[in-house]
Amino acid sequence: MTTILSAQALSVARSGQQVLRDVSFDIEQGEVHALLGGNGAGKSTTLLTFLGFLSPASGSAQVQGREACDNIAAARQAIAYLPESASLYGHLNAYENLRYFLSLAKAEAHQPALDTALERVALQADAREMRMQTYSKGMRQKVAIALAILREAPILLLDEPTSGLDPAAIDEFNRLVRDLAENGRTILLVTHDVYGACHVADRIHLLHKGELVGTFDRPAGMNRIDTEAVHAAFATHSSA
Repeated sequence: MTTILSAQALSVARSGQQVLRDVSFDIEQGEVHALLGGNGAGKSTTLLTFLGFLSPASGSAQVQGREACDNIAAARQAIAYLPESASLYGHLNAYENLRYFLSLAKAEAHQPALDTALERVALQADAREMRMQTYSKGMRQKVAIALAILREAPILLLDEPTSGLDPAAIDEFNRLVRDLAENGRTILLVTHDVYGACHVADRIHLLHKGELVGTFDRPAGMNRIDTEAVHAAFATHSSA
């Protein structure tokens, strides 16, 4: 297996405050990892460090074997980042948004490829020419994931991707993430949703006040991580 994302003794400070302290983990190609924790745990800071927006105070954050902060352009070329609220243009439809953002990335936007990507994320055909301002959050997330698919980025960083989605949309989103991983994408998502993390991730890293306080793996042959064990650990640290 090839290590795609790696944090080694990673410590990061923001505005003079220590946010991450000696965090270490490796993510192999085709794996889904979740950073689980409450507000202020350091989850989003971790993503921003892999994107090169923040530099480590000590330790390292590597993307495809290279330090992200020293190879920012290469790191961002390899990564598709999905924030909690996808930044798509409300006055444009799905096709127009995809064509515009692909043009910025100097990527091709042939119509058959657009439709294939939108079919893969299960965006209904009759919605694709509707203005984005009429979309639900789940529909917007689908378009953003379709963009990541079309960019062919090998790495996806997802920041609270299911926040505000209804249970059916969450299950659909999790199935899509698993499908992407099975096709070779490497995915790191941050969340405070214990149930969702246990069902979608191969490994969960529990963060609390910037420290890695627990790691949980999906047992061989099982379709999820032990929800009760993760919930108990999450509750213990949240009340600390």
